[in-house]
Amino acid sequence: MKQFFTLLIIMAATWWPLSMQAQKAPDKRVNITCAPADSAEIVQLLSSGCTSTIAFAQHFIDRPYVAHTLEVNDEEQLVVNTRQLDCTTLVETVVALTLCSAQGKTNFADYTDMLTRLRYRQGIIDRYPSRLHYFSDWIDDNTQLKLVREIQLNGAPFTATQRLNINYMSRHADAYTALKAHPEFIETIAQQERALTGRRYRYIPKPKVGNMPSLRSVVKDGDIIAITCKKSGLDIAHLGFAVWKEDGLHLLNASQIHQKVVLDPMTLRQYLYNHPSHTGIRIIRLNTKQN
Repeated sequence: MKQFFTLLIIMAATWWPLSMQAQKAPDKRVNITCAPADSAEIVQLLSSGCTSTIAFAQHFIDRPYVAHTLEVNDEEQLVVNTRQLDCTTLVETVVALTLCSAQGKTNFADYTDMLTRLRYRQGIIDRYPSRLHYFSDWIDDNTQLKLVREIQLNGAPFTATQRLNINYMSRHADAYTALKAHPEFIETIAQQERALTGRRYRYIPKPKVGNMPSLRSVVKDGDIIAITCKKSGLDIAHLGFAVWKEDGLHLLNASQIHQKVVLDPMTLRQYLYNHPSHTGIRIIRLNTKQN
């Protein structure tokens, strides 16, 4: 693919301007697939002085929605693509930018290190199963790394509990390019699903998602909103960022419906009720004051 270049980054190669150290794996090489325009955009954003999650997310409004942008290599690599986004890659891109900015980190190597920590289990790339495919796993892993924390209150508006029963990927392996190419990964994915199954999380059910003081007190602009669902084998249906407006809570997201990144014109309450399988929302907050 001529529009991409692949960076082979080795810890000892300090002569290379984009060199970085693989998180917790200094003996391994880290491959990055990235277009030159994307790396330049990341550096420009980190050098802009912006520190706001919402401002970073707004920068990507109108970018095309494109699914499966991480599935461009047979061997797992860190893919950086700011030109085409889905709901997960938008969240990861913006979170990596925000956390780097909060820590005063402004170069591309800092960004790719942060993105690796967010996207892969304990920040280590080790083939396709090391990617955090289920967002509940993503939340728990990044909570352990102290990059984010989930808001879990024992009371209103967190009046419902989600008990995970995860098996979607292993039961629909034919829908995943990597699993079709590498069926030996399916059992590893199934083991990860079994580890997730049974975990419980408090969430805000959709009848409680309204323009009310109790919701405004717990959901802040820039929080990650993870929409819970009752689709068999899944935990989270969609992701985005919380934005409060006068008429209520809205979702800034990479929208498959609109085919681009948008601040949805309808309220989140309206959005949830337009999707019968959506049950409510979980709230994840960035730890911008860490380290």
